[in-house]
Formats: sequence, C-alpha cells, structure tokens
Amino acid sequence: MRRTRKRSTLANRAIAASAALILGGGGLIAANVYASAGEGWSGWSGSAPQQKPLNAGQQMSTIDCPEVANGLPESVPRQARAEVDRELANMDTQITEAYQRFAEEKEKIQQDPSFAQNAILNPLKDKRGAAIQRIVIAIDRIAQKPTGLENMAPCELRADDATQVKDQNGDGQNGGDQNDGQGGNDQNGDNQNGGDQNGDGQNDGQNQGQGDQGQGQGQGQAGNGPVAGDFVDIQSVQPNVQNPQQRRGASRGVFSTDCGVNENGKFNPDNVIVAPGVSNGAHHMHDYVGNQANDAFASDDDLANGQTTCQNQGDKSTYFWPVLRLQNGQNENDANADGGGNDQNVGEILTPTEVTMDFVGSPVSKVTAMPKFLRIITGDAKAFTNGDANANASWSCTGFEDRQLKDKYPICPQGSQVVRSFKFQSCWDGQNTDSANHRTHVAFADDNGNCPGGFQAIPQLQQRIVYDVPQGTVFAVDSFPEQLHKPITDHGDFINVFDDGLMQQLVNCINGGRRCA
Repeated sequence: MRRTRKRSTLANRAIAASAALILGGGGLIAANVYASAGEGWSGWSGSAPQQKPLNAGQQMSTIDCPEVANGLPESVPRQARAEVDRELANMDTQITEAYQRFAEEKEKIQQDPSFAQNAILNPLKDKRGAAIQRIVIAIDRIAQKPTGLENMAPCELRADDATQVKDQNGDGQNGGDQNDGQGGNDQNGDNQNGGDQNGDGQNDGQNQGQGDQGQGQGQGQAGNGPVAGDFVDIQSVQPNVQNPQQRRGASRGVFSTDCGVNENGKFNPDNVIVAPGVSNGAHHMHDYVGNQANDAFASDDDLANGQTTCQNQGDKSTYFWPVLRLQNGQNENDANADGGGNDQNVGEILTPTEVTMDFVGSPVSKVTAMPKFLRIITGDAKAFTNGDANANASWSCTGFEDRQLKDKYPICPQGSQVVRSFKFQSCWDGQNTDSANHRTHVAFADDNGNCPGGFQAIPQLQQRIVYDVPQGTVFAVDSFPEQLHKPITDHGDFINVFDDGLMQQLVNCINGGRRCA
C-alpha cells in the first residue's frame, strides 16, 4: 500500500488537546492528541462489564457484546466451518455499524437512555439473533444442534462512571489483574509474559487524575481512544518477568527466522484465520511479514505457492499483527478505506525498526514438529469487552524489558524504543491445525512449563517488534472500533508454512540445544 502523508480531516475538525501523562519523579510530558469536543471515554475494567441501568447523564464509552465464538461447541463440523465463520464476521460488522451510530448519537443517548435501547441495541440484538440462528442451522445440518447461543444476542453499553474497578480477585484495589499470567489464563500468574506486579494499582492511582484531566480532551484523533489513562511511565513499573526453571530433558535451542519489518508495505484489514473469505474481516489494518499471498481469500495452496520475505525461502509462514499508528494528525491513504478511517483507525502507520522472531523449546521436554498450516492466534482483539482471559501481548521499552505491561502503553524515556512482545501457545492437541474458536487446538504450558493432558510441546514462536516512537507522541494499536484502541487488545497471528525439511531442521536445532537461523 503506497503511503501518503496528509493532515487528518478528523484532526482538522477536532480540538488539539494536551493530555498530561505523569512520569516518574513527578515530571510531566505533554502529548499532543486530537479529540472531538465533549467526548469522554472509560478505561479498561479488567473483566467483562456488569449489566447496569443506564441513567440520563451517564457517559457511555462503547458497545459490549458477548463473544459468540466462545459459546460454540468445542467441535464444529468442518463442513459447517465456512458458514459459521462468515456469520461470526457478519456479527463483527454489525457491532461496528452499531458502534458508529452510537458515536454519532452519543449526545442524544446521554440525554435519553431509551434512545440507545430502541435505536441501537434492540436492532443489533435482532441482527445478531438472526446470525446466531443461521449458525445453529448450519451446525444442526451435520451434528448435534447447539443450545443456548441465542442468549448471547443482546448487547449493552458500557458506562464511563467506574472510578473504582475490580480485578479478577474482586478486591477493587487494582486497575488491572495483579496476577496476569503468561497467557492470561493462569489464575496464579507467573508474570512471564505480562502484567504489572503492582497490578497497576499505583500507576492507575497516578493516572486517575491525568485520565480525568484527559477525558473529554485527551482522545486519539479518531475520537475513540487512546486516552491518557492508557499510558504509564515504564520507569514506574517494577520488574515482573519470571521464566520457568529449565529442567533435565529441556529443549534449550533457539531457531531464528528473519522476514524483515514489512518494508514492502503489505497491509490489509483481512484475517484469513478468523474470517476466511470475508473482506475487511478484522476491521483494522494488519502488518504482514513472511508470506505475501495472505489475504482473506488465500487457501493453503495459495500460501504454499506464495512468495516470502523471509531470508530462508523454506519459511513461507505468514506472520501478522495490527499496525501501530502515531496520533500526530497525519494520515495514510487508508483514511477513507475499510480497516482504516472507515473503521476509526487513523494516523501515520509506523514501520518497525526491528522484528525478531525466535522459535524456542520447552523447559521440561523435547518438542515435536508443528503440522503444516497450523494456525495460532495469541492475544484477543476484543479483550477490552471480553475481559483479559485470552489477553497475551506485552508492552515495554528497550532497556526495561524485565518490566512488561498488558493493559497499558509504555511511556519510554529518551533514547528508549517501544517494544511489543508476543509469546504464542506452545502446546498442540496432536490432531487439529485449527479449531472452531481458533484457540482450543493449542494451549499454553503451565507455570512450570508442562503442557495440559493430551497436548504435546511444539516450538514456541516468540516475536519482538520494536518501534522508534518520537518522544512525547501518542500512539495506538489498530483495533475494532468498539475496542477503543486499548493496549490489551493487541494480538498476533501465525500460520506455519515451513517446508517439511526446514521444520525438521528447526526441531533438531531446538532439541539439540543449538542456536540456528
């Protein structure tokens, strides 16, 4: 995609505000952001919202809908998958359209809560109900009819009035989960891959004032985030990275693959894993490295025959993630396109300065080869509304990578660069290259590195993506519009298209304890 730099039309209509982001030691940094007058948004609550009555005068931030994919049977017949995936993508589009109307009518909603129910939520419920019924029919043709999905049709609005939020322990003390584990699904949490050990309690306390100061002014130039409270000074975060102890029998090798930093400028808003055959299935723009044939309509054969940016031509895998944009008033040429401005993702796309991709072993066992065309998604693009159960991306700064954040963007000191990290699932069920919810065929190892029963260890993909963000500039990851560009929604996607010979070299390297490329 050829880039053009021009002043955002949204920014021209908006007020330039200065959101004061509190830094360690009491210093301040003024970050220039753009907002529509009078807009205010809430921060992440750390869990799915509770249904609350909507009162006149309440400020609402977004539309919150149950994730129907999470309610599907564990085994959806392969013959029904295409239709199910299309309907799930249709529901994402329905939410996007409802959210856009919500954003346009926010003032009226604030004055008359019944308007939101009658004009937005009820029609959305009807559309979702029809899509869910089509999913039920598609599955019922081939397998046992699923029950209870219709209860997931209603959506609600999330209010902006929570000044004290509860973490998973329900103590109301922390703005984030104190025990964020490697994959977000570990109740005890080893903090291997994310989460501030302080639970962001201290930092949220610091940011509460700045968030209040920024709300109504400190919006990203698209008008739906980020806000000042989404950022924290990395120097105020305590070191929190812990790795499982390596045991006898561990596979200690590392295999690195270099596929560039998307110098080609390959972008699209598709997701061939989640929404195959659906244009703009992601409603946000992705960076791609590796396989260049990846779009919504790519088949396994297309990927196998595609070109690759990887130095080792035996690696035709596809690696993709949401782009990072500077909220600096500049636009790309997707300002009026799907995945870009049409989905409220605007700003200058930032090319990484470095992308490191390593495949590593298990701390307790040897690893087995990944099957060709294995699909893995790490993180949750809808974690702001779904809750953090599958949130798994980490944010940090060079020189401070022993401090990892899950639900905050880092403010890096002068000379330090922003780092995004993804650790993918490292256990495979031994049978399937995908699953109905695109998650249950793979799993994370536990705190000690052990795979769940019935799963086997595979090489773990670890990605590190580095950006040179200009000092004092607000940035945000692309997201579904209703996810408000929250850092917790970050995620990465991978499809294994290693040729068989190179995959075996990879496994031998890791199991042999060597460093290879």
